[in-house]
Amino acid sequence: MKINENPIEKTCFQLLEKAIQSEATDMHFVPTAEGYDVTIRKHSVFSKIGQFPHMLGSRLVSFYKFLSSLDISEQRRPQSGSFHRSFSEHNYSFRVSTIPSIQLRESVAIRIQRHDKIVPLPELCMNPEWTKELSEAIANKQGLFLVTGPTGSGKTTTLYSLTSHCVATLQRHVISLEDPVENNHSHLLQIQVNERSGITYSAGLKAILRHSPDVIMIGEIRDAETAKIAVEAALTGHLVLSTIHAKDPVGCLYRLLDLGIHVEELRQTIIAISAQRLVTKHSGETAAIFEILNEVAIAEATEAIAAGQRFTSPSDQNIEKQLLLYETVTDHAK
Repeated sequence: MKINENPIEKTCFQLLEKAIQSEATDMHFVPTAEGYDVTIRKHSVFSKIGQFPHMLGSRLVSFYKFLSSLDISEQRRPQSGSFHRSFSEHNYSFRVSTIPSIQLRESVAIRIQRHDKIVPLPELCMNPEWTKELSEAIANKQGLFLVTGPTGSGKTTTLYSLTSHCVATLQRHVISLEDPVENNHSHLLQIQVNERSGITYSAGLKAILRHSPDVIMIGEIRDAETAKIAVEAALTGHLVLSTIHAKDPVGCLYRLLDLGIHVEELRQTIIAISAQRLVTKHSGETAAIFEILNEVAIAEATEAIAAGQRFTSPSDQNIEKQLLLYETVTDHAK
C-alpha cells in the first residue's frame, strides 16, 4: 500500500484486498438504517465483513465511483463502470454497478475477477464424461453453443475455459464481443460494446467477421437483438459461444423462442446447450455439475416443440436432481 494514500483510499483498497483473500466473487455496499453494510459473496453465500456510518460509507462509495470513471454527483440513476488494479502481483478487474435506494443512498455491487484466470475443463467438470462432451461440442466448426444457469453458477468461467481450449488445443482464432468485458484474457481478442462510440452488437459483429474469426464469443444473450445476432453469426459458418439465463437446457430453447428465434433456426444452429451449478468438492475446491443437451437431444427437442409437445430431458441428467444427489452424497460423507 502506498504511504501517501488517504484514509478513504486506503480503506477502499483494504476491503478489496480482504475480499480477494477470501476468494470472493463480489463485494456489496448496502445502505441500512444504521449505515452501510459491506458483504462479500463466495460460492453464492454472503458474509458480512464490515459496517460503516452513512457519511463514511458514502465517501467510500464515491471513491469506487471515481475509480470507475462514474459521475460522482449523480445519485439518482443507476451507473456502471470498471477499473483495474494489482494485488499480490496479480491483475484484477473490478466491475462496479450502482443503484439508488431511498433517501438517495446508493447501493454498490463490485464484481471481482482475476485476469487470465483459466480453469481447465478437466478441473471444472466433476465428471470426466462432461469434459468429453463439452470438448466434442466445441470441436464443431459451426453452430451455436449455449451455457445457462443462475447468477453465480460459473457460466462466464466455463465460457473462458471453452475459449481457452479452442485456442490452445484446437488452434483457433477466437474473438469475443462483450458488454462489458468481464475479464481480460490474453488468449482472446476482446471487443467491448460501446454504443456511444457506435460499437453496438450489430456493428461489432460486422467488424469481427472482417477479422476472419474461427470462434466468436458473445458475452450474454439478454434481448431479441443479441439473440438474432448470435443466430446470424452461427449461420455464417462460425462457432458461436454465449450464455443465456434459463433454468435448464430445455428452458433455453423456449427462452430463445420468446426472443423471436424461429424453431427452424434453433434446429439449424444449436449444437449443444449446457446447464451448470457450482458445488464444493471434498477437497474444498469448487467445480461444476452439468446437464448437457447434445445435437441428437436438441433435434428431438425441436421436433417436439414444432409439434406443440413438451420435451423433457432424461431424469438422470436433470441438473436439479443431480445437484440434490450430489448434496446427499456429500452429507453422507461428512
